[in-house]
Amino acid sequence: MSVEIVKSSYGKANVKFLKVRKDANNPKVQEILEANVKVLLRGKFDTSYTEADNSSIVPTDTVKNTILVEAKTHNVWPIESFAAHLAKHFTSKYEQVEGIEVSIVQALWKKIQLEGKEHDHSFKHEGPETRQTYLNYEKASKKLQLSSSIKDLKVLKSTGSMFYGYNVCDYTTLKPTKDRILSTDVEATWTFDSNKIGTLDDIIKSGSIFDNAYNQAKDVTLELFCKENSPSVQATMYNMSQKILDNVSEIATVRYVLPNIHYILFNFEWKGIKNNDDLFYPSSDPNGLITCTVGRKGDKAKL
Repeated sequence: MSVEIVKSSYGKANVKFLKVRKDANNPKVQEILEANVKVLLRGKFDTSYTEADNSSIVPTDTVKNTILVEAKTHNVWPIESFAAHLAKHFTSKYEQVEGIEVSIVQALWKKIQLEGKEHDHSFKHEGPETRQTYLNYEKASKKLQLSSSIKDLKVLKSTGSMFYGYNVCDYTTLKPTKDRILSTDVEATWTFDSNKIGTLDDIIKSGSIFDNAYNQAKDVTLELFCKENSPSVQATMYNMSQKILDNVSEIATVRYVLPNIHYILFNFEWKGIKNNDDLFYPSSDPNGLITCTVGRKGDKAKL
């Protein structure tokens, strides 16, 4: 039987570093960025698979070393710009590299508040929430795709959420409610309009665009989660997406993935306690899972 490689890629994953940025005027005032980087290379590597010929292979150890050296010698803020820098480096340095995927997961550290102000160089971890970015680049066409994400942002509100008026059939046991707990682990991903963010060089230079997009996405998510008397997860995630698109012109689409983290009222009728409305138990599974991708009207055919 005759076979051929359909597609392939290789590289290095879980390359981790923490970088310290010191204020030029006062070195004790510092910022930190902790990242986990994955780089996958595509290109003229088929013979390494089909003929055991490794002459074209850039070793994965070299990929790891490159990530760390470039993190040392170049700016890593924001992660979108560093991802573009890595894409430019690998596709420029190696003729056989025709495309690249760069994924970066940033751990969130926030300065500790001490005596009413931020401490200069002490931080607390905000996990498990992370900030993430993904860049896919083709050298020949210069086509790129860039998206960024908030992941594992756990939120809960104890009232201000409803769910009623849904389809009812002979399998339905869920009772309608106008007052329930709403909790989820937010995964929000926004994909940038490549026509508006430009080339790799533009991305490297345009850090403020990406910090603004992240800040807007997070602020909108938290604002509407708190303020809306949510009729459903579906309605709230759509409103969040719409507001992010209104606020950030460089974003083409917003995608939310929101699992319902259920809290169920205990039944105490066996104890003679009726109408329990304040003691719940967390139910990890099964859970609802709601997704939605929202784009600008008229752009659907392009996606």
